[in-house]
Amino acid sequence: MWTALLAVMIKEVRQTVRDKRALALLLIAPIAQMLVLGYAVDLDVDQIPTVICDGDASPASRDLAADLMAGSTFRKVAEVKDPTKASAMLESGQAAVAVIFAPGLARDLQRGNPVSVQVLVDGSDPNQAQIASSAASQFFTLRGMEMAMEKLHLLEGLRGVRMARPSVKLEPRVYYNPQLKSALFMVPGVAVIVLLVITTLVTAMGLAREREAGTMEQLMVTPIRPIVLLTGKCLPFALVGLVDITALLALGAYVFDVPIRGPLPVIYLGTLLYLMTTLGAGIFVSTLGRTQQQAVLGAFFFMLPAILLSGFMTPIDNMPDWAQAITWLNPCRYFVEIMREGLLKGAGFSELAPQLASLAGFGILILGFSALRFRKTLS
Repeated sequence: MWTALLAVMIKEVRQTVRDKRALALLLIAPIAQMLVLGYAVDLDVDQIPTVICDGDASPASRDLAADLMAGSTFRKVAEVKDPTKASAMLESGQAAVAVIFAPGLARDLQRGNPVSVQVLVDGSDPNQAQIASSAASQFFTLRGMEMAMEKLHLLEGLRGVRMARPSVKLEPRVYYNPQLKSALFMVPGVAVIVLLVITTLVTAMGLAREREAGTMEQLMVTPIRPIVLLTGKCLPFALVGLVDITALLALGAYVFDVPIRGPLPVIYLGTLLYLMTTLGAGIFVSTLGRTQQQAVLGAFFFMLPAILLSGFMTPIDNMPDWAQAITWLNPCRYFVEIMREGLLKGAGFSELAPQLASLAGFGILILGFSALRFRKTLS
């Protein structure tokens, strides 16, 4: 049995090496995808194009506009006098934010009257709109407090009496990602998705290629048992998956500064259990199609829902209740949690035991069912 297993593994490795497309998909594509997705999937929002409509044209309004643009959140693209032109720039997509200062702003500030500043935000991009609204609201709230304190100091100087005032000091502490870099959140998830795509596609295409070439029939007449044949075909891709995750971890650490705080044995154990599900899915898809094109389409039919429901891009808690229930049946969800908790928070075996146990259960179930399906297809 061991001789037959080794022979099948050697055959699979040689066949993969001869297929330049499969070899590139296994070794080059993971690195390229990590670099592209790591830089492209960026949730940090800054330099939002902003149009300023200064109807007051006073030093006070100019100072407010300059201070608002001084940070990295907003970027001034135009300055107009007519509010309708500012709205038109929002409609045309030339700007995402319009800040409108009404006439008489400086006069009302001097008299101590309430002052309103209108901020129009393009909501077609909800993430950008939320950040822009929050940043603008925070800026004008703080400036209002500063102006109120200046008037209070002036009043104290005139009366010669110090007035009591409330004092609140906020000191937030951000754990695990103090700089709030989106790459530290996204890169572990990107590694999960890359591993899913590579191993599922290559396994499905490899078995479909055997049928197209007619070599599967030749293997069927040999004394090799189906379980040995299946194991020999999966083990090389499992080893490649471990090599890929090692390269992705190194790339994430040295290029994107993703920390590796947790024990690596937990990460590799989770990877092995995760590979059981991805390889099993590839085997199952290959039994449904007769050609490589059908295998690729079937693989994407499985992978797209798995990616969208994994929590890779959007928090699972923000999904509808019915979608959250479905995520419990998605192995990608558990491996995303293992990667993020292990790398960023330093979680070990005890903290990640539920996720590891779930992956083990799904791996045994999917791989076992796929093996039965594969055996039935051979017979």
